[in-house]
Amino acid sequence: METETATLEARMNHPAFVVSGAFDALQALSKAIRTTGISPKLLELVSLRASQINGCGVCAVQHPRIARKLGETDERIFAVAAWRDAPYFSDAERAALALTEAATRISDREDPVPDEIWDEAARHYDETELAGLVLAIAGINVWNRLNVATHQVAGQEW
Repeated sequence: METETATLEARMNHPAFVVSGAFDALQALSKAIRTTGISPKLLELVSLRASQINGCGVCAVQHPRIARKLGETDERIFAVAAWRDAPYFSDAERAALALTEAATRISDREDPVPDEIWDEAARHYDETELAGLVLAIAGINVWNRLNVATHQVAGQEW
C-alpha cells in the first residue's frame, strides 16, 4: 500500500529570518540557557514536550533528532508524551516536564502553574537552573507559536 504525501507549504518565510535581528536574539536566549547547568538532553525533552502540546511539527521532528545526537534513548524520546506513566524519568526530570506542561498550558486552569508544581521543580533545581528551565519553556513556546502560526513545514530547512 502506497501512502500519499501531502504537499505542505509555509504561509510565509520564517518570521525569525524576516525581521532583522530576531533570529540572533532567539539564538542568544538559547545560548544563555545553556549556561545555567540544565542538562542539554533535558532541555531537548522539555522542548519536545511543549512542542507536542502546541502541535508544532517542526519542533516535534527537530528535538528528537537533537536529543538522539546528544545520546538520548529512543525509549525516553518516545515516552515523553506519557512521562507520568513511563519508568524512564527521574523525579527531577518529572518536575521539569510537569513545569513545562503547566507553563505551556497557561489558559487551562485558574492557577496556571500551581505552587505544588513550582515547589517540586524548585526542590530539584537551584535558582539559576530553575530560571533556565522557565526561559527554555518560554523560548520553545515562542518557536512553536512562530512555526504553527505561519505553517512552517516539518523537516524543511529554513
